[in-house]
Amino acid sequence: MTIPSTVQAAVLRIGEVTGVDGRRIFVQVDKNKNLSHMFLDGDIVANIGVNSHVAIAKGFLTIIGRVEGEKIQDDYDTADGEPERRPTNRTRRILTLSVAGHIDERNRFSGGTKELPLVGSEAFLLTSEQLRLVHDLVRTAGPSVTIATLHGEDIAVPLPIDGLFNSHIAIFGNTGSGKSNTLASLYQSLFSALRARNRLQYETNTRFVVFDFNGEYIGPSCLTADKACYNLSTRHAHPEHTLPIRVTDLLDVEVLAILADATEKTQKPFLSRAIRLFSNIRSKSDPPAYYRAVLKALARRTLQMTDKLRVFLLLDYFRQLLPEHDPDGQEVEIDSDLTWHNGQGQFMLTPGPHYLHDHPERIGDTVLLGHIENAQFGGAVLQDLASLLYVQLIQDILSNRAQNEHIAPVIHRLGRKRADIEKLFEITDTRGFWTSNVVVVNLDHVNLEMRKTIPLLLSKMLYAEQRLAPMTRTLTLIIDEAHNILSTESFREAESWKDYRLETFEEIIKEGRKFGVFVTIASQRPNDISPTITSQAHNYFIHRLINERDLQTIGSAVSYIDKSTEESIPTLPTGTCIFSGVVSAVPLKVNVYPLAAAQRPRSATRSLVSAVPLE
Repeated sequence: MTIPSTVQAAVLRIGEVTGVDGRRIFVQVDKNKNLSHMFLDGDIVANIGVNSHVAIAKGFLTIIGRVEGEKIQDDYDTADGEPERRPTNRTRRILTLSVAGHIDERNRFSGGTKELPLVGSEAFLLTSEQLRLVHDLVRTAGPSVTIATLHGEDIAVPLPIDGLFNSHIAIFGNTGSGKSNTLASLYQSLFSALRARNRLQYETNTRFVVFDFNGEYIGPSCLTADKACYNLSTRHAHPEHTLPIRVTDLLDVEVLAILADATEKTQKPFLSRAIRLFSNIRSKSDPPAYYRAVLKALARRTLQMTDKLRVFLLLDYFRQLLPEHDPDGQEVEIDSDLTWHNGQGQFMLTPGPHYLHDHPERIGDTVLLGHIENAQFGGAVLQDLASLLYVQLIQDILSNRAQNEHIAPVIHRLGRKRADIEKLFEITDTRGFWTSNVVVVNLDHVNLEMRKTIPLLLSKMLYAEQRLAPMTRTLTLIIDEAHNILSTESFREAESWKDYRLETFEEIIKEGRKFGVFVTIASQRPNDISPTITSQAHNYFIHRLINERDLQTIGSAVSYIDKSTEESIPTLPTGTCIFSGVVSAVPLKVNVYPLAAAQRPRSATRSLVSAVPLE
């Protein structure tokens, strides 16, 4: 049976506007509308309360307000002959509303405060149609995904693909609040929708990289079955699970600077010179012979020096470059035939004496020059690169271009990381990174130092590649547990290196959108993440947060959220979150659908009872 509009209006009316103070609206509730529920056409209708919405009639428009608070306000009267006032009405219920937007004459909802009600305007509960209209985020005919329902209502909330996924997304929430389920639901729904729309173009034009710090998304059906997983490890070498990197990419100063934690002003220019030297030697018709010729020239200059400290320092570097044994297996000490004469300030060749500074023609007779013939070059790229770093350092010290204490640390860091780099990377030009358009980089078994390095290195390389890509291609970086690499509170690394790491990701999130690069971050500690990155997100899914500093970060970064919604964050149940951002005209409290067991991330809390079954 269709209920007449007059009857429906009478049932849904709750009161009228008694005051307008800027964006704050005051509504007095009718005396007969103070029950918690009402009946309409056989259905139970929840009455007005805090966080619910109110429709206020104004001509052809319907202004939508959100209830932020309520109170009882007594009316007083003074009886004749009595000095004190007496309350005459104890049931005057006053609601405080903020304007969320309005529904125009074309039945379209627009957010903002373009329209305000008039005193005396009638206020009504929202009908189901109006409620759907206010919470319908898909304003155009474009495709959407649905992963949640409106909290407290059986109304699905569609999320537009354009507007949400072509923006920066932040997902925050304490452990166990449903954060990982939300991330997985979002992208699983996106992948299914785009694949159904046009599988070939989806696989060609969209690329997604998931940085997974805890191995949560490597399950066969998690996110999508059509994904590639790099299960990296610094504990054991697994050649089938290494990241492919081309020689040309490895010999990029930015890549080497990341791997070696190089400083900007001194160490990066040194790496640039070493790369040029490496490329120059590799370009020769006989690289090993040319390499040995370079070493001999440097050795001649070294043995003619008169600075004792620098001479012995450079000899130590030659020891790093030359094998310890000759081809016959005999141990070689490169200065066994050299004696430093303090009075002359130069090397003396024994037997002799032959002073090498005064008689450079005798340098060819030294053990050092003869042993250089046994120097190796042209093997593993990392070994050759390590050797060329020492060669370049020797050249720079001889030319007074660099000081040892400034450059040596970067060589030592790269040497220390070399074993990890060999376990994590495969230097190849035959195998590409994109074996699927969805790639999960599992960092669960990677040590702390490389857990910061790999996401930075990959993100910088992929971002540079994407800047040159066709306009139709997009790249999405998904960083779970983002505080691992975006934290401002890191004490295990140099301050300059931390600044470089944060500046790189800040550049990507600030400038990447115009190049088709979008970033999604998920974290249980938003306060630890760089404020620049947190505030640059366009859409937020906020699960339960309890820490006061995290709540303050959300309050300052998310400008779209109102105070009453913000105050409800610490008490959100698992799976419920606040969705707010440029896509939504009003903050929405939604319940995210739980994924099927096979599709869930591996982030569930383990049960103690299940671990200890009854005998």
